[in-house]
Amino acid sequence: MKKMLLALTLAFAANFANAQDKKKDSIPPNGWTKDGNIQLLFNQSAFNKEWKGGGTSSVSGNLTLNYDLNYRMNDFTWDNKLLANYGLTKTKDDEFTRKTSDRIEFNSIAGKQLTDSNWYYSYFFNFRSQIAKGYEYSEDTDTGETIRTETTHFFSPAYLQTGPGMMWKKNDNFMFNIAPATARFIFVDDVFTSEVDYVDGDYFGVDQGKSSRFEFGASISALATFEILENVNMENSINLYSNYLDNPGNIDIDYLMNMEMTINRYLSANLLFQAIYDDNAVGAFQIREVFGLGINYKI
Repeated sequence: MKKMLLALTLAFAANFANAQDKKKDSIPPNGWTKDGNIQLLFNQSAFNKEWKGGGTSSVSGNLTLNYDLNYRMNDFTWDNKLLANYGLTKTKDDEFTRKTSDRIEFNSIAGKQLTDSNWYYSYFFNFRSQIAKGYEYSEDTDTGETIRTETTHFFSPAYLQTGPGMMWKKNDNFMFNIAPATARFIFVDDVFTSEVDYVDGDYFGVDQGKSSRFEFGASISALATFEILENVNMENSINLYSNYLDNPGNIDIDYLMNMEMTINRYLSANLLFQAIYDDNAVGAFQIREVFGLGINYKI
């Protein structure tokens, strides 16, 4: 875990430094600014019955929403970002359509700038959950049929973090926020914690029969967006959290990289990589990667 954390931190720092070299300072005008994009990634493979090289026909799609709504008035800023993605894949002869990604997240941070400085007094709010039900799949030993067991759904789990802090902000593309007094709430459906043999903490850290968990700790978040090459843009975000009340040395990590390679106004290739470490969910890194051809729509 420590090696993975160090690698992610070094990669983010390198990207951040590179971004600072490539981007000039830009101060947006007073008032509201908005920017958004809806993207559909599509992947498909097909094999006829005579194909001897092996392979399974499949089709998959991933829908992504990325929307920014920011406000500035002299030394006051208020930045809001909505992220959502949902992906499905269907493989030939598989009874069920399965999820490949599912995430909804809202970030909001307000800041009051210190005179002649890139530092701000800040207050942030973060919410994240998922859109649809999640399942674990197993096989019936007698019939060989696939068994689907629901394990998650919307608002189970859901995470809410909020607290005051200090933000360093070069512009809308480069910032980090330190919040040493952050409250975090984890919400779940108590149907998952009410089983007779349930052990406290097994389901996202929530105790038996409960539907929420409260934590208090420190949060660090950072964002770096820059152009690698012409028409190739990379957005990096990382969130770290330490719970003072329970094993503070066990740091939760959420790193997301989204690289968009523009073909024309409506088409792009997109690479998304995410690494999550949350000991309440599973004591190992969760990794996902999505790559495909995207159809874009600016909003």
